[in-house]
Parts: sequence; C-alpha cells; structure tokens
Amino acid sequence: MADLVLLMHIQDIFEQSRETYGSYRVHAELAEQGLRCGRKRVARLMQEYNVQPKTRQRFRVITTDSNHKLPVAPNRLNQEFTADRPDQIWLTDITYVPTAEGWLYLAVVMDLYSRRIGGWAMSDSLHRQLVIAALQMAITTRRPPPGLLHHSDRGSQ
Repeated sequence: MADLVLLMHIQDIFEQSRETYGSYRVHAELAEQGLRCGRKRVARLMQEYNVQPKTRQRFRVITTDSNHKLPVAPNRLNQEFTADRPDQIWLTDITYVPTAEGWLYLAVVMDLYSRRIGGWAMSDSLHRQLVIAALQMAITTRRPPPGLLHHSDRGSQ
C-alpha cells in the first residue's frame, strides 16, 4: 500500500516535469518535499509502472554537404596544417550558433599561421553567398599576396 501512495507522488512530480524527469530527479524532488525513500525504490516503481521519461533526440545541423555534383578543387593542403608566414594558408568553415531568434550560420576565414579570423559572415540560411561574403571580408581586410592557399571542407557552398 505504501508503494501506491509513493507512486502517486512520483507520477505527480513526473507529470509536473512534463514527463522529462528520471528516477534521480524525481527522487531529489521527493526529498525536497520531505518524503523519505530510497532512490532505487523510486527507480523500481517507475520501471514497474512504466513511468519513463521522454528521450530527447539530439538536434543536429549538418553544415557540410559533400554529396553534390559541383566541381571540387583538389585537396592541396592534404592534412598538413602548418604555415611559415601569415596569409600563406587560409582555412574556411561554417558552424551554427543558437540565438533567441533561432539558429544562425557563421562562416569564418582563418589564417592558419596566426589563427586570426580575417573574415566572417552570418546568415539565417546556409547558402554560398554566406561563404563568399566571409571570403570577401578577408580579402578586403588582409590583402593577401599572390600564392595564397584557400582550404575548405569541400562542401557545396
């Protein structure tokens, strides 16, 4: 009988958590409310009565689309990430940043020698103009000499 009373408290806490709390958090909440019981007992009751939290699927944004039919430049860097002087090799990549308004994409151009960001651009959509804007900013601010090697992950942008 005591298990059924405890189960009612467990289900109440579980529902208030929008069905996200597992046995550890439910147990902590019970203790905070002054109800003493073992965590293993809470876990057993939750399992017996199928009070299981929803599992969240990880959010994943894929920024590199290497499966495209556009022409691809040869990989001249070939995993040799060293430079002897500034503005000899630039690296480019895209990432995404969570904001209050939603996800934004950030494209950056970094000098391999100094690790300095020479250009960047942000957008709410992933398109080639984003990368072009970052590269144009880097060219304008850094003015690289002839012979610069520009390396990217070879995505469609």
